Amino acid sequence: MKKQFFLFLAIFLVLTIGMHFSVWVNHPLEHFLSLPQADAYGIGIFHPLIFSFIVYLFVAFILWIIDLIRKLFPMLKDRR
Repeated sequence: MKKQFFLFLAIFLVLTIGMHFSVWVNHPLEHFLSLPQADAYGIGIFHPLIFSFIVYLFVAFILWIIDLIRKLFPMLKDRR
């Protein structure tokens, strides 16, 4: 559970800084405080969390597929 939380947090931070880098560098507090007035695709203040959750679901699905493949083919697990 802790691993998944840190994965979500990392996705959130990468997306936040990646999408709004210049704003976070120039005036981060003003940008953060203007979130309640945000109108991104009609979801407002929750848009960073919703977009992060969508990307998290995609990454979790990819990781699940990789884990499924490793279970189907145990010889691919750890070759040390």
